[in-house]
Amino acid sequence: MTSLFFPLNIHTSSSARFPWPSFRACLRRQAKRGISLLFLLFFVRSSLLAATGRIECNSLPSKILTHPVNYCMVLPPSYDANKARKFPILYFFHGLGDDDQMFIHGGAFNLVQDLWERGQISEFLIATPNASATFYINSRDGHVKYEDFLLQEFLPGIEARYRVVPGRQNRAVSGVSMGGYGALHLAFRHPELFSAVSAHSPAIIDKLPAFTAATPAGGMRARVLGGTFGSPPDPVFWNRNSPLILARTANLTGLKIYSDCGDHDDFGFETGAQALDKILTSRHIPHEAHIYPGRHDWQYFAEHLPASLEFHSRIFHH
Repeated sequence: MTSLFFPLNIHTSSSARFPWPSFRACLRRQAKRGISLLFLLFFVRSSLLAATGRIECNSLPSKILTHPVNYCMVLPPSYDANKARKFPILYFFHGLGDDDQMFIHGGAFNLVQDLWERGQISEFLIATPNASATFYINSRDGHVKYEDFLLQEFLPGIEARYRVVPGRQNRAVSGVSMGGYGALHLAFRHPELFSAVSAHSPAIIDKLPAFTAATPAGGMRARVLGGTFGSPPDPVFWNRNSPLILARTANLTGLKIYSDCGDHDDFGFETGAQALDKILTSRHIPHEAHIYPGRHDWQYFAEHLPASLEFHSRIFHH
């Protein structure tokens, strides 16, 4: 099938797109619901024609991981027009089964373009690294030190390669699903590095044994988690890295926090989101936490992505 997206300098990937269906699949579903496919295609085409930002995809070498890591960078309209200007940066982490091209094949780039064109968000860079199934942390067995890569190689490498305004106030992190877990984990572990963190449907599990119980679904989840958390998942290692545990003691002074989750999340992540809200509330830490109608799918993410981007835009220019 011909892509709806414009030609870009990107690498190709054949990995599965789980849990986020493609934007084209969403168009087909919307058509079945009685919304004109012609109108939607016109909307997408109009957005592309009016777009002035761009996406650049490349790779960054890593001694820690021993292989190059692919990433994509969403560049705002003024990046090419004003070569002297520097920009804040948002690191955005993809979900399990997705990759660094999530803003391309998911249609999120069209949403960002629309927000820029309407003046709803200011201009900042959005970097999306490929993390496979690492959960953005160092694995229990020590073989994949992805958190070390982020801190020691990716952040400094990206901020040297692109025109980024230095300093904590101009750096933030966000993510969806597994990426939401990774964003919260990284920001809570290293709050001195980020002005803000946001997470959509974060993969926060408040009761690991129940999530990986001896059922077909639980067995599949245990296998998915095994590469990072041990097989079977090590509860001690899990708790040591859990955003819920980190939120109980981390010094989060000055860190702005936003999260949301669907009330019928397919993996039950709303219970973890609610638990995080209670912990932050009990510590009197200012934050935004929302439970909205919805599931763990592209429609939910697309509906609420503008809220987190507006959240970061306000903080970058506070």
